[in-house]
Amino acid sequence: MTTEAEAGVGPGQKHAGNKEMDGTAGNKGVDRSAENMEAGQSAVDMKVSHPAESVEVDRSAGNSEVGRPESGAGGLARVWCWLQRRVGLGAAGFVVVAGVFGVIFSVVTPPFWGHDEITQFGRAYQVAQGGFLPERIADDRGVSYGGDIPLSIDGLMGYAFGDYNRKPVEPERFAADPVAYRLLGSAPVTSATKPMWFTNTAAYSPIPYVAAAVGIRLSEAFGLNVGATVQLTRIAGLVAYLLVVGFALRACRGFRIQWLAFTVAVLPIALFQAGTVTADTMTNALALLVSCLLVKGLFLGARLSRVETAAALAATVALPLSKPTYVLLAMLVALIPARQYGFRNCVRWIPWIGAVLGAGLFAAWMKVAAPTGDGMGLMRPPAQWHSVRPGDQLHGILSHPGHFLSVFTDSIWYRDQRWFTQFFGELGFAYIDVPAVSILACLLAFAVAVGMAERLTGDRWRTIVVALTVLASVAMIYVTLYMSFSPVDYYLVDGVQGRYFVPLAVVAFAVLLRWMPLRLTNTRGVTPVRGPAIAVVVATVVALVAAVAKYHFMVWG
Repeated sequence: MTTEAEAGVGPGQKHAGNKEMDGTAGNKGVDRSAENMEAGQSAVDMKVSHPAESVEVDRSAGNSEVGRPESGAGGLARVWCWLQRRVGLGAAGFVVVAGVFGVIFSVVTPPFWGHDEITQFGRAYQVAQGGFLPERIADDRGVSYGGDIPLSIDGLMGYAFGDYNRKPVEPERFAADPVAYRLLGSAPVTSATKPMWFTNTAAYSPIPYVAAAVGIRLSEAFGLNVGATVQLTRIAGLVAYLLVVGFALRACRGFRIQWLAFTVAVLPIALFQAGTVTADTMTNALALLVSCLLVKGLFLGARLSRVETAAALAATVALPLSKPTYVLLAMLVALIPARQYGFRNCVRWIPWIGAVLGAGLFAAWMKVAAPTGDGMGLMRPPAQWHSVRPGDQLHGILSHPGHFLSVFTDSIWYRDQRWFTQFFGELGFAYIDVPAVSILACLLAFAVAVGMAERLTGDRWRTIVVALTVLASVAMIYVTLYMSFSPVDYYLVDGVQGRYFVPLAVVAFAVLLRWMPLRLTNTRGVTPVRGPAIAVVVATVVALVAAVAKYHFMVWG
């Protein structure tokens, strides 16, 4: 019996032979299972399989999401099968794991100790009050943007800022006085306000702050105190992350590659950000949504449902408005063949129209937010306040590209090990790295998830375009920070964080899998599902437990 690994056949190639294979008992079983998984959608559009693989799935009765028998376990078996068909084990596992650890991070992390959480909350509060555009404020130091914030919230912000900047010496804990947080957090939210500076987040559109703004408005409606307001705002962002990413993983149900997306979605850094107030929460969620739908439509050759099509088009517009550096990633939805959307004739151009609309809105917002770049120098030490000049940096890149490439290369030698660690987790402004066991567990999860993924197909030239887009997006991260955060003539590109590469991870792995034939197989040459999936979940949970334990120990003692 020839296996998928031996034949070297991709999913798209196997689809072409479905008519010859329909007569085999194995294929009939798979066809019936695929119909159970997705009512109204053909087996060609769902689970891609091979006769040898199908027989193995049916015999093992548990190695695949489509092979588990429904008889013999009563109601529990029916619930299990419904979960597999309608939700997907990857999506269900994500909601549980991300929900639990997202809440834990939101509770364990002191108020405003997230990445730029003070200025992120300030922008979210402004959006909640209807302030959608950047607002100039008076500041003797130079160009500044910001908005008003209640005095009691500002008091907690000020204490948190001073606390995480103490930089205590080991073995002293990072948080000086837990009682102070409880006292400041128990204060009511005052009606009196004061201006606060948040130039760095004023540049963001309101889109990534919608969930946080809803949390703030709910806290106002319930009359919550300062601490509860911060907590509810964090939880609102987490709920949005669970909904968007859960939907993305559900779109990949029936495909083994869902576990790769799961691994990226539950990285310690991703869940830490989901548990704090930041625009990155929605940015990561939208990037994962675009990535999963791109993989499904382009690399797996599967048909998108109407809801998935609508989600892809919406994300094409929303992602560029969430964070400019991922505008090219959003444009990739136009590469999904029109037939996978179900579009024909004139409507086949709808994805391209969506991409043009997203790019146009991105350009319009960049024009609105451009003046904030003149105030970014205030993020740096006083001696460098006026040394961040985007115009001069752009002129330098265009007139002396060799110098920029030299600075870029030097940045890699100086900082690449930091970016690697930060990809897995540098938790907030306490700058606590996740422990080595977390990184090792995540690497194990990635290795298993990559090894169990399907053999991806896809047009060669479209795959090349995707690969070039990933590289261009990486370049945009460096260029953006070189222009907007690095002082003129600085020796490296400053401000690059490993977490900025998380939104690109799924698509980057998809390109790798498209050209890498190696896969995990059992002794019979078949790629199993159940065992590797359990290994991925266990490894990610171990990584998260270790990260939470270290963070709690370092911050609270």
